[in-house]
Amino acid sequence: MNTQRRRTDAGHRSLYDHGFVRVAAAVPRLRVTDVVANVADTIDLLHRAADDSVALAVFPELGLVGYTSGDLLHQQVLLDAAVAGLCTIRDASVGLPTVAVVGLPMRQGQQLYNVAAVVHGGRVLGVVPKSYLPNYREFYEKRHFSAARSVRRDEIDVDGTSVPFGADLLFNATDIADFVLSVEICEDLWVPVPPSTWSTLAGATVVANPSASNITIAKADYRRQLCAGQSARTIAAYVYSAAGAGESTTDLAWDGHGLIAENGNIVAEGERFAVDPHLVVADVDLDRLIADRVRTTSFGDCADDHADHRRFRTVSFELGDAGDPGPLRRDVPRFPFVPADPRQRDERCREVFSIQVNGLATRLAATRSDKVVIGVSGGLDSTHALLVAVRCMDQLGRPRSDVLGITMPGFATSARTLRNAHRLMGALGVTAEEVDIRPASQQMLADIGHPAASGEAIYDVAYENVQAGARTSLLFRVANHRGGIVLGTGDLSELALGWCTYGVGDQMSHYGVNSSVPKSLIRHLVRWAAGEPDLVGASEVLLDVLDTAVSPELVPHSELGDESENGDAGRADDVGQRSEDVVGPYELQDFHLYYVLRFGYRPSKVAFLASQAWGDTERGRWPDDIDVRDRRSYTDDEIDRWLRVFLTRFMATSQFKRSAMPDGPKVGSGGALSPRGDWRAPSDGTAALWIAELDG
Repeated sequence: MNTQRRRTDAGHRSLYDHGFVRVAAAVPRLRVTDVVANVADTIDLLHRAADDSVALAVFPELGLVGYTSGDLLHQQVLLDAAVAGLCTIRDASVGLPTVAVVGLPMRQGQQLYNVAAVVHGGRVLGVVPKSYLPNYREFYEKRHFSAARSVRRDEIDVDGTSVPFGADLLFNATDIADFVLSVEICEDLWVPVPPSTWSTLAGATVVANPSASNITIAKADYRRQLCAGQSARTIAAYVYSAAGAGESTTDLAWDGHGLIAENGNIVAEGERFAVDPHLVVADVDLDRLIADRVRTTSFGDCADDHADHRRFRTVSFELGDAGDPGPLRRDVPRFPFVPADPRQRDERCREVFSIQVNGLATRLAATRSDKVVIGVSGGLDSTHALLVAVRCMDQLGRPRSDVLGITMPGFATSARTLRNAHRLMGALGVTAEEVDIRPASQQMLADIGHPAASGEAIYDVAYENVQAGARTSLLFRVANHRGGIVLGTGDLSELALGWCTYGVGDQMSHYGVNSSVPKSLIRHLVRWAAGEPDLVGASEVLLDVLDTAVSPELVPHSELGDESENGDAGRADDVGQRSEDVVGPYELQDFHLYYVLRFGYRPSKVAFLASQAWGDTERGRWPDDIDVRDRRSYTDDEIDRWLRVFLTRFMATSQFKRSAMPDGPKVGSGGALSPRGDWRAPSDGTAALWIAELDG
């Protein structure tokens, strides 16, 4: 199968350059047995698809004659007209980039088959017969057709040309990486083992299903389940087009249901019962499918187990230039870790909290610990970790006072965060203590001969890490003294960017409940918690925490000068040092992280997707109640800049910190960075290849 990148005339910003393929379910208006009219409508929709840069258009089952033709299917005039119509469509496809899958009856020898013909570029690439013929309730297909298993020869004559024939065909586009098509017809999807099970194990990434499914109450829901479920099991895209307006309503009704599913999700759906012909279009991410197949090793094992069960023939073709497809026809959420739908987001938050709480409860039981010790800074991460600890105690039936929250003001602690830390602990009813780390930090600076010890404004890494180390060392000693464990607060985003102090610093703890939760999701967890009945007393301070800039608070606020001289920690009402000034906007870096970690995408594709999501505020999607400050947009230059920062920090400079990270629960399918779980990487790697690909 072809695995080369395709380049289009539209340039590197074309979706076809980045592993996508545009597909369509075509729903024409049908006239029963009026082949000429049906062919004309098919060609019209085919041209519309080509104009829209569609690579694949799937038309309904028996669409050239009408599924409800009944016993007229045994009339030679109708059969001849159907084949002639196919040839007309074949000739009309010359010069078009779109593959058409059209349905008709065809005779081979002394048997009649319900088939789907695959047409492209003036050729009939192959003809696929239906494997499973329904013959129950309103269906009686065995009255007219033979099933694919009765095929005697693997070719069929079309206008004097021998064409591959059988249910064992794969259609491989040689100029689009990983675009491999297979076809099954209507009822084939309804059986326990659909033919697409075998074809996808053999390499098909896109399955076309021309259908004539009639409509009854709730049947549309079942179709959605079938298409989504089969696409999930086979890790494939599924394009389904059902017959609609124009089919005979003698005994049945038709809704023209067009669906496109991708790996378990319905990514596009047409209007049912529409009268006018239309296309249901979506851009399918082939890279995403391949990435999941590669990582899901059981998929490959299953393919090996059944390699001899069904053998497939491959028909290769060159799709040709699809032109400029324009904007990506696909939802690219700005916050891939956060559901946009409020109801789903609440469910996600509730589940994440439950995973974290139960993980912590299990660790407390295993270590026989009496206390949870946590450094409470008044910032976002420690706030969320504190909420988890409180919920854990509630679940265990233990007093919240068993959570020991310690504030540790340093040289750059702001009044706002210190105030919020105290307010939060008071509202939650935990045991609150405060230890000023400045004397210990001042002593350490003097011990190592740091200029800041004598008043010089040298705020380097050593200056910062002396404070970070003092805080963590204190927490561990308190935990030893009180019989507790230190609860880590650092999140997935910080681990990815290496924005944490190694060893005796915030990188280390006894248990890190936030270690697989990205910053963008933590914001929503805290917002969600603010509305929970058992936490409502802390709502006001939680919302204020959300409105505070993320900061390690290790470098004094520039407007205050050297606070180590005046000894007055907590003077500034706002933070001075802002993490995002160094590592980039967290919402954008979380976006980059998701696609690099979850799918291993090329940097150029990550940048392309980021531009689609973040480059235009009208096109990007965000949760309805997202903070106004996150309704921003980024230019391509800004995306490129921060992606380079991400790649350098993630690939080259931060792995040694992740290799020694403490235990913590994995919460999402987006991935985690534990060396014992999702991510095992060398600490001595380089980002050169990734930067070069972005530049190329």
